[in-house]
Amino acid sequence: MTIKEAQTTVDSWIKKYGVRYFSELTNMAVLTEEVGELARIMARTYGDQSFKNEELSQNLGDEMADVLWVLICLANQTGVDLEQALIENIKKKNLRDNERHHNNPKLSK
Repeated sequence: MTIKEAQTTVDSWIKKYGVRYFSELTNMAVLTEEVGELARIMARTYGDQSFKNEELSQNLGDEMADVLWVLICLANQTGVDLEQALIENIKKKNLRDNERHHNNPKLSK
């Protein structure tokens, strides 16, 4: 699935099952909440914290997909073509950062 197809799929789902998009501000808060859920799994899987018994069944991929879903909702609501935005962002990074990380002594271990 391309990013454009994902944006279309989410939009179709919202219109069929979701009645309408939540407001942009609500979706921004929901995005923050979803990123927090992802952070919790990351901290417990790759960090020093341990899982609580009720958290053992949480799925990292599902939480990442939740973050992507809400980000796509925000893009749809604000008229952002995420695929084009990502292409432009990669171009910007290629110009700005093409040597930066190679010259970072902290990364050359």
